[in-house]
Amino acid sequence: MSLPPSGRQIEISHERQSATIVEVGGGIRRYTDAGRDVLQPYAQDAMCDGAHGAPLIPWPNRLADGKYSFDGTDYQVALTEPDKHNAIHGFLRWRPWQVMEQDANRAVMGAQLFPLEGYPFQLEVRVEYTLDAGGLTVTTTATNTGAHAMPYGSGQHPYLAPGGDGTVDGCTLQLDAATRITTDPERQLPTGSESVEGTAFDFREPRKIGDLAVDFAFTDLARDADDRAWVRLTGHDGRTSELWVGPAYPLVELYTADTLAEPRRRKGLGTEPMTCPPNAFASGDRVIRLEPGAATSSAWGARLA
Repeated sequence: MSLPPSGRQIEISHERQSATIVEVGGGIRRYTDAGRDVLQPYAQDAMCDGAHGAPLIPWPNRLADGKYSFDGTDYQVALTEPDKHNAIHGFLRWRPWQVMEQDANRAVMGAQLFPLEGYPFQLEVRVEYTLDAGGLTVTTTATNTGAHAMPYGSGQHPYLAPGGDGTVDGCTLQLDAATRITTDPERQLPTGSESVEGTAFDFREPRKIGDLAVDFAFTDLARDADDRAWVRLTGHDGRTSELWVGPAYPLVELYTADTLAEPRRRKGLGTEPMTCPPNAFASGDRVIRLEPGAATSSAWGARLA
């Protein structure tokens, strides 16, 4: 019997909540609370589109020309966004991950990245998904299992669900971020940053998205007493899908899914925790230097309010 395009489906649940984690890419395919989507899913019989729910390792977002330098050596990786001459979202999106641990409400997915051309380093990755009374928590831990220091960054690509079958246009968005990273329209590479004050991208107070197209990283995030920054999308049903990022994620990319094919276009809000900005391997901005044997962790979560 053939497997779905996303491979084995790992089901976890807690009370009214349920989630499906997938073998291909180690991501989260669906997350619901009492039957209402918190994260926009993709169908079990479909390939993952728009990186829905996928971990982005060992870098999130775009890398110009697939080129970077580290410790005095120049590297070239494959161009996985060839129309823009970029490499995008790392190496693990289409690889099979293993189930390392599983309980009723928890699953740990693991992947081993061996040296490859353009990234001759060795990395072990574990992503833990847990459902409890506080909602979904996702913790990513990466360990340098090789003999040399390596550059590292991570992200993940969930989409907040608007409720029902409508688009995000009628939804209300709130993200208390003071700064937007600007990009060029052709390749979507960073050109600088600007305050959101007085711009169309100021969502520090809740407001309707309307027909605004968004595909930008935001930073200078306001945080609560638990050092969490929040994105809140209030849908057509009056319910709010919430996503938080912990202190290891200084940036959140928002994406209104304008480039997805119909009927998926603008049906969810990409809300991507990132440890470093676009093109970070080239710029060096907030890239983690991971020494042999060292590990680093980051956490985000979601819930229905």
